[in-house]
Amino acid sequence: MNDSFLTTSVCDSLDPRAIELRRKLVDMLLRAGRGHLASALSIIDLLRVLYDDVMTYDPKNPNFIGRDRFILSKGHACMAQYLMLAEKGFFPEEELSVFCKAGSFLGGHPEYHTVPGVEASTGSLGHGPSIGVGMAIALKADKNDSKVYVVIGDGESNEGSVWEAALSAVKNKLDNLVFILDYNKFQSYGRTVDVIDLEPLADKWVAFGWEVEQVNGHDIKQLREAFDKFPVQEGKPSILICHTIKGAGIRGVEHNLDWHHKSGLTDDEAIFLNDGIGRKNA
Repeated sequence: MNDSFLTTSVCDSLDPRAIELRRKLVDMLLRAGRGHLASALSIIDLLRVLYDDVMTYDPKNPNFIGRDRFILSKGHACMAQYLMLAEKGFFPEEELSVFCKAGSFLGGHPEYHTVPGVEASTGSLGHGPSIGVGMAIALKADKNDSKVYVVIGDGESNEGSVWEAALSAVKNKLDNLVFILDYNKFQSYGRTVDVIDLEPLADKWVAFGWEVEQVNGHDIKQLREAFDKFPVQEGKPSILICHTIKGAGIRGVEHNLDWHHKSGLTDDEAIFLNDGIGRKNA
């Protein structure tokens, strides 16, 4: 493992936009009374960069042919994607207030043909990579220069389908495909090193024939510079391993598996969340 990308906390390094995004995620959770907050916090910074600076899309015409495709394979972290889609105008931000409520189209996992801007229904882990491979092959066949970005989890990487997709992407020379691995070192019930150790992770992807970049997944500058490199090499797919923190940016939530999924939140927990945004862990 490359420890140079790791950090014990990001609470002291959040810029105003990062803090505001976290406040909105907390508000979504408190209104819904449930959700995968820690997983959303893990990826919100990389999604911010993708939607702010990298991807081509049109909120008024979500299916326009020249758009880049984005798949959130770890669909349980959808709060982060919903927030970015609302901010970019795919649907009114007011819809975030009824996330996971009866009648809302914003459910606990993203649904294609239901949520504007969502390219694939995900939640059953391991499916997103193969969907992304299929999309990338189709774009190549249509001589369309758009890219496909797929966010996968480290716990999700236990799934054999992830590695089947990786092999297929190399065979088909999909340099229009970028996987983004949210490497927060935790999954739903334990540390990845204890459940199924992924290391040496970067070497595995290199051995599978991929171009590999690694960054601190909460460092906006590093993320922007990494995405600017893709495709790294013609004829090869790329993966960006983002070293992240589960629950990043909220004191007491970082590295805390109790916050993988929360429901039935108390008033004290609401105060705890809002007070902890951007504050260093004691």
